[in-house]
Amino acid sequence: MTAFDADQQIVVGIDPLDPSVPTLAWAADEAERRNVPLRLVLAVPPGHDTQHVDATPQRLSLQAQGREALAAASETVFRLTPGAHVVTELVDGPPAVELCRRTTGPTRLIVVGSRRLGRAAEILSIRSVAAPLSAQAHCPVVVVRSPEHTAQEPAQLVVGVDGSDSSREAVRFAFEEAELRHASVHAVWVWPRPLIELAGESGRETRTRLLAETVAEHSVSHPGVNVTQEVRRGHPVEELARVSSAALAVVLGRRGYGGYTGMRLGSVVHGLLHRAECPVITVPR
Repeated sequence: MTAFDADQQIVVGIDPLDPSVPTLAWAADEAERRNVPLRLVLAVPPGHDTQHVDATPQRLSLQAQGREALAAASETVFRLTPGAHVVTELVDGPPAVELCRRTTGPTRLIVVGSRRLGRAAEILSIRSVAAPLSAQAHCPVVVVRSPEHTAQEPAQLVVGVDGSDSSREAVRFAFEEAELRHASVHAVWVWPRPLIELAGESGRETRTRLLAETVAEHSVSHPGVNVTQEVRRGHPVEELARVSSAALAVVLGRRGYGGYTGMRLGSVVHGLLHRAECPVITVPR
């Protein structure tokens, strides 16, 4: 194997309550394909009872649990990818904040899991990190949701397009990732159904043309990536969840057209973080 590129890294947010194997597998595979180190980060959130007499022992216990989780996650990575270069990091602070701080500089991608938990399990869980991290990270964020998800063969990445600059960034990333993973790209423009259908409406033709133009920009620079295009009618979250059910991942810009000014995370991304069965990749502009 050639020397690792020390100027880049893939970061993984580790949940001490559930060091998800699918999350680690995605990240390890990505790091191996890019030939970069893998940084496993576990953040111990601040306690809510720092004045209590048992606060310090409790925190030491949480930190010990974190170290054990990092060691177990490292073992899993080495089992999946024996030649991996792994760095572990245990930090104190809110998980979303600490992980977001690590999305600048050499970080090319950050990967986290997402699952549903009861209230008693929330204190250490990373599950509530997915949305704020996707909204604020400076690099693409991969959220791996379903352990039971199985991608179709040959592998395909679905990318949502709506004509915005944000979705163009998503298309760019989708082509780069598809080339890296020897996958195809399925570009989808979901057109919401209007309250009233107008006779002679040319909306579909316009969107088909805009979709083709957006895809063409990147097909030229990635000639080895097979691409298909589709304009669908319906609710964007429902349609993208349906079309990506067997995809390797669905790729989205952080905020497309239609979001309120100041929104950091678009409603489609937010919806797919809850609805999609495949991993959701959010790309910042």
